[in-house]
Amino acid sequence: MRFHTRKWVKPEDLNPNGTLFGGRLLEWIDEEAALYTIVQLDNPKIVTKYMSEINFTSKAVKGDIVEIGMEVKAFGNSSLTLKCEVRNMMTRETIITVDNIIMVNLGVNGKPEAHGKTKIEYVKDRLK
Repeated sequence: MRFHTRKWVKPEDLNPNGTLFGGRLLEWIDEEAALYTIVQLDNPKIVTKYMSEINFTSKAVKGDIVEIGMEVKAFGNSSLTLKCEVRNMMTRETIITVDNIIMVNLGVNGKPEAHGKTKIEYVKDRLK
């Protein structure tokens, strides 16, 4: 699992219990999945199709730093299936896991379009 993004938990990210609001964390996960997919498929026209069961296993509080990790599980014809883990950098505990996030590649007409990718590519390899 590669961890690309860190977020600092601020007062506006908290729920009434004083812990990180789950909806905010899901927003961060969805954004990270989209950014990861855009870079992998080299196309800014990406949508979230599906997010599987989520499993909260620990919390984060104000001042904590969380890391969001993504891993490619499978390349489909027009999709990319990801796995996500978010961990608390302060406590070293996993906060949430999402086993399947399906992102879909869109063409200029806004409909799913084949992306032609079959393996993970790194930006540094594209620059050669």
